[in-house]
Amino acid sequence: MSSLYTRSKEFPRSRRAQPESPPASPSPTAKALRHERLARLESAAGNPTTSDPYADRASARARREAREARLASLASRVEEDSSRDYRKLYESALTENQKLKAQLQEAQLELADVQSRLEKVAQRQEKTSDRPSMLEVEKREKRALERKMSEMEEEMKVLTELKSDNQRLKDENGALIRVISKLSK
Repeated sequence: MSSLYTRSKEFPRSRRAQPESPPASPSPTAKALRHERLARLESAAGNPTTSDPYADRASARARREAREARLASLASRVEEDSSRDYRKLYESALTENQKLKAQLQEAQLELADVQSRLEKVAQRQEKTSDRPSMLEVEKREKRALERKMSEMEEEMKVLTELKSDNQRLKDENGALIRVISKLSK
C-alpha cells in the first residue's frame, strides 16, 4: 500500500495528471478507478480557477483521502488474494506431505519385510553351506569312531586271550602247588 502511494508522490504533478494507458485485461475495479480519474481530470480542466482556496484544499484533502482509501482497499484485496493463494499453497503442500508420509511408511514396511526375507534366506544359505562341511566333519568323525571300534575289538580279542592265558596259568600254578605239597609230605 505504501509503495503505491510513494510512487504517486515521486512523479511530478504534470505526469500524474496524464491518464495511464489501459492494461491488457482490465478488471472491473480498474475500469471504475480509471473513469473516476478521467472525471476528476475533466472537472479540474473545466474549472481552472476557483475563488475559494480553502475549498481547493478541502477538495484536495478529500481526493487524497479517497485515493488513500481506494489504495487501502486494493491493498487489502491483494493481501486477501495472496493469503488465499498462500492458504491454497499451504493446503496443497500439506496434502502432498501427507501423501508422501504415507508412501514413506509403506516403503518402510516393505523394506522391513524385504530385510526379514533376506535374513531368512541368509540363514538358510548358512545352513546349507555348512552342511557339506558338516558332512565332511561327520564323515571324519565316523571314520575315527570306526577305527577306534576296530582297535577296541582287537583289544577285546587280546583281552580274552590274556584272560584264557591267565586262567591256564592259574590252573597250572594250582597244579604245581599240589605237586609241591605232595612232594614235601
